[in-house]
Amino acid sequence: MLIPDSSWHANAERERLRRQFGILFPEPMLKERGNGPPSPAGSVTSAVAAEEPGIVVARGRHVHLRTFTPDDLEHLARWAADPALQRMVGSELLQLHRDVYENDPSFFEAVLTDTTQIVLIAMANEGFSQPIGFVRLFNIHQSEGYAGIETVVADFRAARRGYGVQASRLMGYYGVDTLGLRRLEAKAYEYNALSINTLKRNGFTHEGTLRKATLRDGRYWDIMIFGILRDEIDEQRRKDRYLIPLEGAEGDVIESP
Repeated sequence: MLIPDSSWHANAERERLRRQFGILFPEPMLKERGNGPPSPAGSVTSAVAAEEPGIVVARGRHVHLRTFTPDDLEHLARWAADPALQRMVGSELLQLHRDVYENDPSFFEAVLTDTTQIVLIAMANEGFSQPIGFVRLFNIHQSEGYAGIETVVADFRAARRGYGVQASRLMGYYGVDTLGLRRLEAKAYEYNALSINTLKRNGFTHEGTLRKATLRDGRYWDIMIFGILRDEIDEQRRKDRYLIPLEGAEGDVIESP
């Protein structure tokens, strides 16, 4: 069990972000407690932002994403120990935390200094006191403009409400707007209908299949590969009913199918 770090301040967090992302994380994004200007994903209430650590990076109607902090290692350890989550998602991040670092706090520094990935914690705006999961961009190739994306929603109630769909979209918009990515890639096991449907709802195209590429439950299963391009992400954003408009009433949001 980690003891909350009472010395956690925005200045220290800002320095960590500079070390990890360098020019990939522009100065205007580095605001204390998420009280900066609205992101392209809208604005979360200041009350929510004031009650939690980290910096809010992307904000939607029901979900927002904030930066990864040392206190979140406790949540990662719990999620990594969940066999159902491991079977359905097979997160390499959780596996690394559990099996290689053995839940050691040094994992935070390892993630922080890995410039090929960005890990953001998914928070529900209302009804959930703890993080509901995380989203990460990994294998980031800045020069070619592509990266992998992984969304893990550990709270079943949040998953049933479609919060994984929303968190994934916010990370996609962040990747396009802040990192300048032009393509995202994702994988799903053939038996995970929820992940497959989430990717399709987010505009991903099934681009190929790695046949019998993973061993689960004593048999081999296909891994399905999905991709989405920048113009498809932009088109999705124009229809996205989960975004809060920067100006105007809530009713101005365009409903998506």
